[in-house]
Amino acid sequence: MKDIHSNILEFRGSHYDFGVRQGELLKDSVILDNRRKQWKVKRPRFEINVQETREAYQRFAPGIWDELMGLQESLGLPIEEVLRDFGGYRIDAMPSGCSIVTGTDFMVRNYDFHPQTYEGRFSLFQPTDSGYAIIGPTSRIIGRMDGMNEKGLAMGYNFTHRKKPGDGFVCYLIGRIILETCATIHEAVELLNKIPHRGSFSYIVTDTSGETRIIEASPRSVDVRISNVCTNHFEIQSHENRNYLKDSFERLNAIQNQESQTHNALEAFRLFNDTDKGVFSTLYKSWAGTIHTSAYLPKEKKMWFALGGNQQPVVFDFDSWLQGECLAIQTVYGAVDTDIGFAHVDKQFV
Repeated sequence: MKDIHSNILEFRGSHYDFGVRQGELLKDSVILDNRRKQWKVKRPRFEINVQETREAYQRFAPGIWDELMGLQESLGLPIEEVLRDFGGYRIDAMPSGCSIVTGTDFMVRNYDFHPQTYEGRFSLFQPTDSGYAIIGPTSRIIGRMDGMNEKGLAMGYNFTHRKKPGDGFVCYLIGRIILETCATIHEAVELLNKIPHRGSFSYIVTDTSGETRIIEASPRSVDVRISNVCTNHFEIQSHENRNYLKDSFERLNAIQNQESQTHNALEAFRLFNDTDKGVFSTLYKSWAGTIHTSAYLPKEKKMWFALGGNQQPVVFDFDSWLQGECLAIQTVYGAVDTDIGFAHVDKQFV
């Protein structure tokens, strides 16, 4: 077992100042050192068009562009490096696992990925310039792999395929933009029909109405279906699926066969986080091991979060935080059954 942690960042202020603060925390960090080493091994096969990227952000999320500018100012890096490492436009996402189930008042999500990609950052951000306040773990610092905003909209995404990428935003930035700019599931569907997609992912959204939408989004098409369970394959755009889907269907069947355990948030959390129920994954070397389990309660505006399996979740009262209360903790601790290093803990040697 490897002991890991996520650092919590609370911030109220402008996007630019938020970017500056995040850059200050990243300076001389293991995360930044590992990121640079990764690019030495895997040279980027693309060039960053700064003007094109700026225009895309200005259309869909100008506040996040300001955050990137603050990050650049703080880190003192060329804008091309900031966009490559944090901007998520026209960058390929790696394959991953992930499972999601929703009820009338919750969303539970297992985030399954490779430990070396996990940066151990958890953020509560209340912007004073534009956009909604958000709680949730971060991806590539700026992005969000799952989260909930002040309106009670909760979001998570699941990987489908990397083939035939398009010119557009990668999953974790689309997730952030959904939470930053959408108040309801219907607004999220509208956004996902407009925004350009780099890869093929399912975006699962629920809100205080208790309804759920699963949006199958690829660079070629966007389709919407109503269901409360999603793993790593499309059901409408089945032609976009990978050839090997055994693990995805096994987790889907495990959830559906234990439907009686998805009637409330606590039972669903245990179904996903307990390592003996068939949903929690240990396929870390295959980029599909469960690192965290999140639960979002839109009507209560609360969130539960755990690192690793068989854990008791840390409970966040997002509503109280929105009213000005600060958190009593600064770090979430957990343990993951792997010997692979994590991006924010272990230096990666090349």
